[in-house]
Amino acid sequence: MTTVAELLVESLAEHGVTQVWGVVGDALNPVTDAIRRQDRLEWIGVRHEEVAAFAAGAQSQLTGRLGVCLGTVGPGAIHLLNGLYDANKSRTPVLAICGQVPREDLGSEFFQEVDNDALFADVAVFNQTVVSADQLPSVLEHAVNAALEHRGVSVLTLPGDVGGLELPKHTPTPTFVEPSPATTPAADALQRAASLLNASDSVALLVGQGALAARAEVLALAETLKAPMVLSLKAKEVLEDDNPFEVGQSGLIGNPASRVAFEGCDTLFLIGSDFPYRDFLPTGKTVIQLDSRSSHIGRRIAVDEALVGDCRLGLQELLAQLTGSSDDSLLTSARSTYETWRTGQARLADPDYERRPVGLLRRKVDNPESRIRPELLAAAVDRHAAQDAVFTTDTGMATVWLSRFVRMTGSRRLLGSFNLGSMANALPQALGAAALDPGRQVVAFCGDGGLSMLMGDLITAVAYELPVKLVVFDNGRLGMVKLEMEQVGLPEFGTVLDNPDFARVARAVGLHGVRVEDPHHVEDAVRDLLAVDGPALLDVVTNPDEIAIPPKPTLAQGWGFAIAKTKEFIESPE
Repeated sequence: MTTVAELLVESLAEHGVTQVWGVVGDALNPVTDAIRRQDRLEWIGVRHEEVAAFAAGAQSQLTGRLGVCLGTVGPGAIHLLNGLYDANKSRTPVLAICGQVPREDLGSEFFQEVDNDALFADVAVFNQTVVSADQLPSVLEHAVNAALEHRGVSVLTLPGDVGGLELPKHTPTPTFVEPSPATTPAADALQRAASLLNASDSVALLVGQGALAARAEVLALAETLKAPMVLSLKAKEVLEDDNPFEVGQSGLIGNPASRVAFEGCDTLFLIGSDFPYRDFLPTGKTVIQLDSRSSHIGRRIAVDEALVGDCRLGLQELLAQLTGSSDDSLLTSARSTYETWRTGQARLADPDYERRPVGLLRRKVDNPESRIRPELLAAAVDRHAAQDAVFTTDTGMATVWLSRFVRMTGSRRLLGSFNLGSMANALPQALGAAALDPGRQVVAFCGDGGLSMLMGDLITAVAYELPVKLVVFDNGRLGMVKLEMEQVGLPEFGTVLDNPDFARVARAVGLHGVRVEDPHHVEDAVRDLLAVDGPALLDVVTNPDEIAIPPKPTLAQGWGFAIAKTKEFIESPE
């Protein structure tokens, strides 16, 4: 006879799932035992369930297939929640298998009992508790199919006395469907969009993750319209490399070229992008938006023409209707601004930058050897990382430096908590990526605040021989929060981190660990880190006062920053 747990595990293995992440616990003992006996599945036990959810979500984003994580009754299930929210907002399919108290104790406030149906109601596209063996096949089918169809999270809860139940003879094996096929936008909408584009003197493109499968079509569109292309952070990994039209990002991580493109166009074309920062979008423009989800149309900016459908199919149809443009003045201006900005950024990555003169003056730094610029570190990683490396990045200043200095050349991939904006995601996402393919280089840009939140799972990298390369931007601050305070005139408060020597911590649990405090040692340290055979951590002490200037800084931001720095100086005990 087959049990509920055995059929569950067998079905996942048949679907192609190869790894399950989680922490064992008595409510799910039948499930983990079935995994132990299933040759096609590997169990990866983490130190915190949040890591399991982030790792499963990372694997799903990299493969496009189902990621699976597990959390036992009560606190174990609760700990999954943040990583599941990240998967939900990243629109990637994940199945969370959660434990529950025995059926007879449901609703009695039993030890560790939590109402999982209420707990996961907001995050899940499917969320059910299995209370009989007969339910399992159909509920599992619904759960997996919902996750795949809606690109979201499904939660399957098993009370402690259900996993070991025997299934009736001839119980059907669950089968899972493929997602619905892509659709082409309506023909009349495409005609109207083409007319608007043909009548435009200048067009700017804002391209997002939804266009990653349409690289050739997006480039052809930019060529036809002579349009500068602003990329969302999530579009870097496919559309940044070998692209003569791209002008970087907008938003807080952006640069002045995106402002030139947005302000100089008369038509803005959003392609597969749900860019949320309205303040950085232009006003008074004709706006066209192409997106596979109608709910995304117009929710960030008023739209004159909506195209609902697949980006690749939509652009293929649209390109045939465009007459093209010979005026490349906006493209030339935006690209020139972009290249000038990049040249200036490259100077910041010079290890001797603090010693170099500015005009007739020389920068005065009390001890330049103790102030490593984060730009220097990010640029060194970019130079030495493999062309097929997977990068993960913590939310905050680590993402700023990656966006500006790491080019997604070759077949590099990029993961982050770009919609949820969680801290502590870089390490667990790197673990997930490395477990998928241990032979592929995985580099995590870790903030010191983020890493220290889930630092216990450094042990997971060692235990499962996952060769992650962790680059720690150790500025002793919650850097983005510090910057947000200062730009509104507040002195930093509560942002200082009393960090350990992360390299010594890494060595204590079995990783290769190195600490760098001299800018002239960064280049060799990065090269050596990436050559290590196994998990390794590089702890680089960076300048806590380094800031990122947005594309169009306002007078209010500058005045606020000046006020904050004055307050910090007056209130300093030194």
